[in-house]
Amino acid sequence: MKGREDGFFGQTFRRRLRYELVFIVLIAAFCVITVLNINIGSVPIPVKEILRIIFAGKAQAEGVTQAGIIWKIRLPRILMAAILGDGLSLAGFLLQTFFANPIAGPFVLGISSGAKMVVALTMIYFLKVFNTVSSATLIIAAFIGSLLSTGFILLISRRLRQMSTLLVAGIMVGYICSAVTDFIVTFADDSDIVNLRGWSLGSFSGMSWENVWVALGIIGAASVAVFFMSKPIGAYQLGENYAQSMGINVKLFRVALIILSSVLSACVTAFAGPISFVGIAVPHLIKRCLNTSKPIVVIPASFLGGAVFCMVCDLLARTLFAPTELNISTVTAVFGAPVVITMMIKRHKEK
Repeated sequence: MKGREDGFFGQTFRRRLRYELVFIVLIAAFCVITVLNINIGSVPIPVKEILRIIFAGKAQAEGVTQAGIIWKIRLPRILMAAILGDGLSLAGFLLQTFFANPIAGPFVLGISSGAKMVVALTMIYFLKVFNTVSSATLIIAAFIGSLLSTGFILLISRRLRQMSTLLVAGIMVGYICSAVTDFIVTFADDSDIVNLRGWSLGSFSGMSWENVWVALGIIGAASVAVFFMSKPIGAYQLGENYAQSMGINVKLFRVALIILSSVLSACVTAFAGPISFVGIAVPHLIKRCLNTSKPIVVIPASFLGGAVFCMVCDLLARTLFAPTELNISTVTAVFGAPVVITMMIKRHKEK
């Protein structure tokens, strides 16, 4: 009996130690990547100067060239990469929970493409009629597009029981939405699509503090809601019948999952365009590192992991071939696609 207790407490200790190490590594990586993103660029800024300017505050640093670069250009971009990376990762985790498939994600299921299509339509219309378009308008448009794509996928899921076929259908939906978007962009006035082409390929450039605060408010609120749903998500992972036996209203819970994942995906697409593979790769890597699928642990770790992943990819996108900047989806695909391929091979071997 004593041996069993020692074994149980030993396993618990090792599990907690593993969790703590993963979080420590993620936090340390976040800090290092933040400094590197600020430090590296066309104007290199020493670490001591970075710390001095940041701790001096924005008001005291006005008028200084390096301070302007940090506060007006690099810091908003870095924070947006982190915030939107959080949103993509959590959206992927929710969709994987909903469809009970680790390959489900906003980009693969065509949700990001649906948001991209409606945002493109909205952006061109508002620029033509009002000569301006607000962040709130783009987010609402992206949310509508996300819900339309998700609703279509749900309708298909009633007829297609095999998840592999459903994923193929999602990819086809994404291609259709992308084709419509390209058609819109091709025949729009040049004056209306100055920034639309770059946005449609995915980028964190040109972010402002207004964008940061709006994205932080929306994704922060959605992330808190997801975290407080950890217990019902854990029950749902064990099956709908088990979740119902735990007193969970499964229909209402599924609606909440779809709305939250759509809000997260919409916010990312509205600000940075469609970004591929982050929503699939990061939750999977986090689960492998933690060696658990417990939402109470995976959700905050995915939150940090998404931030680190997107910040690293953004750093590579703007520095690898400087002064030419790569689209962020190009870099995320290079790192995310191999993870997805590995997952598919592993699932095939397990069958």
